[in-house]
Amino acid sequence: MVISTLDWVIIIFFLALFAAIGVYVSKQAGKDSKAFFLSGRNMPWWLLGVSMVATTFAADTPNFVAGVIREDGVFGNWIWWSFLLTGMLTVFFYAKLWRRSGITTDLEFYELRYSGKSAAFLRGFRAIYLGVFFNVVIMANVCLAAIKIGHVMFGFTTFQTLFIASVVTVVYSALGGLKGVLLTDFVQFIIAMVGSIWATIHIVNMSEIGGIKKLLATPEVAEKTAMLPDFSKPELFIPLLIIPLAVQWWSVWYPGAEPGGGGYIAQRMLAAKDEKHATWAVLFFNFAHYALRPWPWIIIGLASIVIFPNIESLQAAFPELESSFVKNDLSYPAMLTFLPAGLLGIVITSLIAAFMSTISTHLNWGSSYVVNDFYARFVRKNASDKEQVLAGRISTVVMMVCAALLALVLEEARDAFDLMLQIGAGTGLLFILRWFWHRINPYSEIAAMVISFGIALFFFVNGKMDTPFVELESHWQLVFGVLVTTIGWVVVTLLTKPSNEETINSFDSLIFGSESKFKGFGMKILGFFCGVIGVYCTLFAIGNFIYGKTALAFGLCAVVLVCCFAIVKSFKATT
Repeated sequence: MVISTLDWVIIIFFLALFAAIGVYVSKQAGKDSKAFFLSGRNMPWWLLGVSMVATTFAADTPNFVAGVIREDGVFGNWIWWSFLLTGMLTVFFYAKLWRRSGITTDLEFYELRYSGKSAAFLRGFRAIYLGVFFNVVIMANVCLAAIKIGHVMFGFTTFQTLFIASVVTVVYSALGGLKGVLLTDFVQFIIAMVGSIWATIHIVNMSEIGGIKKLLATPEVAEKTAMLPDFSKPELFIPLLIIPLAVQWWSVWYPGAEPGGGGYIAQRMLAAKDEKHATWAVLFFNFAHYALRPWPWIIIGLASIVIFPNIESLQAAFPELESSFVKNDLSYPAMLTFLPAGLLGIVITSLIAAFMSTISTHLNWGSSYVVNDFYARFVRKNASDKEQVLAGRISTVVMMVCAALLALVLEEARDAFDLMLQIGAGTGLLFILRWFWHRINPYSEIAAMVISFGIALFFFVNGKMDTPFVELESHWQLVFGVLVTTIGWVVVTLLTKPSNEETINSFDSLIFGSESKFKGFGMKILGFFCGVIGVYCTLFAIGNFIYGKTALAFGLCAVVLVCCFAIVKSFKATT
């Protein structure tokens, strides 16, 4: 395909803008580690919420959704839509608690909640485990998407894509800290939404597609449009709906959907002006992430079935791309090759922005772990603020290089998603209960982490063998991991001593004050259910408007209004 001069002007302008933002805020970000990693704890909810949404829109996200559509249909998205329940749990039960803690990273929680050398070990180990190794896996998956997009859009080699995509991101991430990330996220989110919606409208109205009605009437597409699986087919509804809603959402640790909050979501909450801003930020994130954003990707995924009906047609369209990279998730960037000049520049910019937004957040979040929870805690306890900022910038560069190298051995976005689910399987309930159940201790978390990782490693190696030891579908592997890991850490919890009473009392005093832990619990539960129902109804209302089912769509909108009223009541009753 040919990139026009207009497209290049648009792309270069926004890349320069993102780099300029990093340079502009670099002086303020370099003052101290709090400014670099938390932007002074004075960020408003709307900026933090948009940043969370922008971060979860990675370059691989539309590829992943399009791949799911082609393989399972629209209802296949329940494997990630189910995480809305996790997000709403954070909104109504944990957002205020995180902001109230006053810590710099969520790993500081370990020495706030637990006592002794085991707490210190857990904090340091997870700083490297999550901040480096797990973080690099996530970024490598995003880099994989960049490789495919770079080849399809520009004809770049793998090396060229990774080099170009990494340099600008590292520049503003290393210079601007969290504030630079937040400001660029805001611009990137706007570009991404405009680009994806505009691209969808253009693609649907191409002569090959013939408009939305003709698209939805195409037999191969029509069988993929259902938002709920066929309940007469347990082979569909059990793995794609029942297990995600009954097991996955509360039991699995997954980046951006951690039970009880955590990772970069916790980082954003800790950077908020106050508890209210932290709460509204996470509420906006869940609404925008699950309800507002998915449909353009879904429609393009459906349209790709008409243009590229199978893997062979994708391979034929891009014969120079290595066959290991030609999977269903290639369909999204493949469809973008049909866009006209100008619009193509905006969409490419939106994908570059999505890549940069996610990578920059993970770089800043990961380096915050490395510096705050490992380097300044165990290596250089007396490190100055400038030294900590320098260490953060160096770790940013190192992690980017490692992620780019790992991306070379991955093949499809869905594979990495399933692997990360399995690694976190069974740990979620612990993260939910540790704020309230005093018996949970560092050994509980260590046991959960070791058992879940061991099971994930076994199934990963087992799946690569010509003759597997065990033949078990991925959803049953997940259930097995949840069951064994949960039993394991609960047994360890009951066999080991809780943290000392002084530490527990200090934690309760800081987080809950003199109030009961369960104050306003009923109203919070009401808010939780109304939040979940309201967002799902918004998602389905938008879908039904697109499908032409306006009566049902308006009915769902009425339910949304009732839910909004109940949510406001819940907030007023619990503040």
